[in-house]
Amino acid sequence: MHYIVHCLDHEGAVDKRLANYDAHKAYLSSAKTKTVISGPLLADDNETMIGSLFLFEADSKEEIVAFNSADPFTKAGVWKTVNIHPFSKRVDNR
Repeated sequence: MHYIVHCLDHEGAVDKRLANYDAHKAYLSSAKTKTVISGPLLADDNETMIGSLFLFEADSKEEIVAFNSADPFTKAGVWKTVNIHPFSKRVDNR
């Protein structure tokens, strides 16, 4: 099953995000949970990071909740809100 994780940062969290960025990337790359796609959400200036979006493949939502809880960004308090939803991935058949 696929899951979307949509996270918005606390206001002014860019420095905290950058300080934990390498640990966050290492965590994602070393985990058994499969990341299909991920990246930072940007402000309207197209530069300032304001959150994160992930598409994961996992056996259960509980796996994703546990995975997110152990993320260095979670532990550092970067994210103000985290929403996790099952996602029905479709393929474009053009």
